Amino acid sequence: MEYVYAALILNETGEEINEDNITGVLEAAGVDVEESRVKALVAALEDVDIDEAVAEAAAVPAGGAAAGGAAGGDESADEGGDDEDEDVEETSDVPDTSDDDEDEEASGEGLGDLFG
Repeated sequence: MEYVYAALILNETGEEINEDNITGVLEAAGVDVEESRVKALVAALEDVDIDEAVAEAAAVPAGGAAAGGAAGGDESADEGGDDEDEDVEETSDVPDTSDDDEDEEASGEGLGDLFG
């Protein structure tokens, strides 16, 4: 994530986003820089308007994609009838960890996949 933050800092200050500048920001922050990650980030951001991407991300409500999936699940649950209530009671004692996994997967989309 710190690689993306370095690119955002460079963008905010009007500096060119290139390998040397990203490496400089990361080293100044005390990060052990991996050259391959820097190259991948620079390549990924080559045709991206960062200001526009940030504005679009800010306009999307948190969990936007997840909310759509939940709505689809509710519709199919309504068709299930009374059996749904029994299923909820049976699984209510089991902690639900699937949401945590889904949140991690959703946050890993796009550039996050490049940088682990």
